[in-house]
Amino acid sequence: MGENSKNKRRCSFCGRPESEVGFLITGMSGYICDSCSQQAYEIVQEAMKSSGNGASRLDLEELPKPVEIKEFLDQYVIGQDDAKRYLSVAVYNHYKRLLQKPGKDDVEIEKSNIIMVGSTGTGKTLLARTIAKLLKVPFTIVDATVLTEAGYVGEDIESLLTRLLQVADYNVAEAERGIVFIDEIDKIARKGDNPSITRDVSGEGVQQGLLKLLEGSIVNVPPQGGRKHPDQKMIPVNTKNILFICGGAFDGIERKIAQRLNTNVVGYGAAKEVTKIDRSNMMQYIAPQDLKSFGLIPEIIGRLPILTYLNPLDRNALRNILTEPKNSIVKQYVKLFEMDGVKLVIQPEVYEFVVDKAIEYKLGARGLRSIVETIMMDVMFEMPSMKVKEYELTLDYARQQMEKANISRLQNA
Repeated sequence: MGENSKNKRRCSFCGRPESEVGFLITGMSGYICDSCSQQAYEIVQEAMKSSGNGASRLDLEELPKPVEIKEFLDQYVIGQDDAKRYLSVAVYNHYKRLLQKPGKDDVEIEKSNIIMVGSTGTGKTLLARTIAKLLKVPFTIVDATVLTEAGYVGEDIESLLTRLLQVADYNVAEAERGIVFIDEIDKIARKGDNPSITRDVSGEGVQQGLLKLLEGSIVNVPPQGGRKHPDQKMIPVNTKNILFICGGAFDGIERKIAQRLNTNVVGYGAAKEVTKIDRSNMMQYIAPQDLKSFGLIPEIIGRLPILTYLNPLDRNALRNILTEPKNSIVKQYVKLFEMDGVKLVIQPEVYEFVVDKAIEYKLGARGLRSIVETIMMDVMFEMPSMKVKEYELTLDYARQQMEKANISRLQNA
């Protein structure tokens, strides 16, 4: 009897009985099977995509002004006021360029790509991730370390735009007004000044390939990424209105800056009073010629007209990073303990101890996390099984944990 009733109920779309399909969804006056509902969903998605081919409208009045953008960044990133100002102005001008109407004066606002230089852990990638939350245009972060020249093992340069297309749901008009943050740009620096028999496929070759993207041209982009799908149909993307922000640690560039600043002038210029150089923060004196001596080709430096730097984190900045931002390290651990019903209290001296260790290790803000993780590991292991409502982290315990970690590393070395 049950079998007959199963055969009586059929999908109103494909006509198959219930026994031949996965399941039937009952409606007011009919049924739909699982495969038909899946197909219907795909048809609706395709229809919505085709109806949304145009770019979304922007209104300059509603968009955040540079001061508002900087205030938003201040909530998440400590210090780095110069870099924040440059970024805020660049993003706002990018909006204005997109909203520019052709006038009688034929003045066309061109884009100003940015390059940010700063040692590891100073907040380059964090700035990019934070600003992405605020933007009204597609934004993506890509890594330059995997890029190689076309025809070699690694990612093609066009894959940068594949990622932007994916973020824009393959809406080309929307992607053509997006922002791309290229991280680790220093890793594609020229390996040496002397011409070699072997090609520099992951260094200078990539820089030459990036030129047309940065300048603004129509690039054929593989929608599913490079070489795994050789028969795929290419999508032409115009990069004229895509803003590129590049960031890199440029480890060792301080020596290049020092060499340039130390060149002595012979003659009348030598008698002039020389301004005192701050040796602890050489990055503030960075100039385009330092990037050239580091290994970037002049053509790519010319296409990145705005050069800004991030200050190395001093003691006060590291102390603030521990507790002040919305997503600070300490707040994250308090939240972790809260989920187990435990209130975490940390003595103020522990913060000073963690900062001292971070300065000693020279790892910037990332070093703070690894130190806190080392101190908290045993507590996080034992705490969920213990029936306590509050835990106080003391300086003695923090010292003990760090010493224990250092001894174990020495024994393993």
